[in-house]
Amino acid sequence: MTKKILELCGDFTEDYETMVPFQALSMLGYQVDAVCPDKKAGDTVPTAVHDFLGEQTYTELRGHNFALTADFDAVNVDDYAGLFITGGRAPEYIRLNPRVIEIVQQFFAAGKPVAAICHGPQVLAAAGVLKGYTATAYPAVGPDVTLAGGTYKEVPADQAVVDRNLVTAPAWPGDTAIVREFVKLLGAKIEI
Repeated sequence: MTKKILELCGDFTEDYETMVPFQALSMLGYQVDAVCPDKKAGDTVPTAVHDFLGEQTYTELRGHNFALTADFDAVNVDDYAGLFITGGRAPEYIRLNPRVIEIVQQFFAAGKPVAAICHGPQVLAAAGVLKGYTATAYPAVGPDVTLAGGTYKEVPADQAVVDRNLVTAPAWPGDTAIVREFVKLLGAKIEI
């Protein structure tokens, strides 16, 4: 049976932080169910491309329409081996959805692998699951990690931080690192 991964995203999810993990995990043979609150399989979410052009924060450009592959209302955590929370602006509003919070809490209660990139740890903070964990995030989200009882660790944008069942990365340059560490947590062995 193919292992299933739940990818939690929303409108203006960061393009690379959504599409790259979706494609990489799919290429490895996982069934990735990309979902968004209040949407169904076949619906789309607009993505945003974040880049660093010299201002004090990132610049946001309109990305692609990313097609969802499953119905949010049908999510059953027991069906999934792991959870990937995308970044961008989506985490700031999907964390207001009680079912999103419940899903995240169920993954942690079961000790299943969870990945969160960039602003994704905002969802973890809202779910109250970061206490005692070390995590990274986009630097502006670092205070959220700390206020939620976690230890924020600043790392270069192309790296990831692993603490038990949780892997986090600060931004899309860390796609390779976060996906590599996530699949290790899932038990995958990749040999070249």
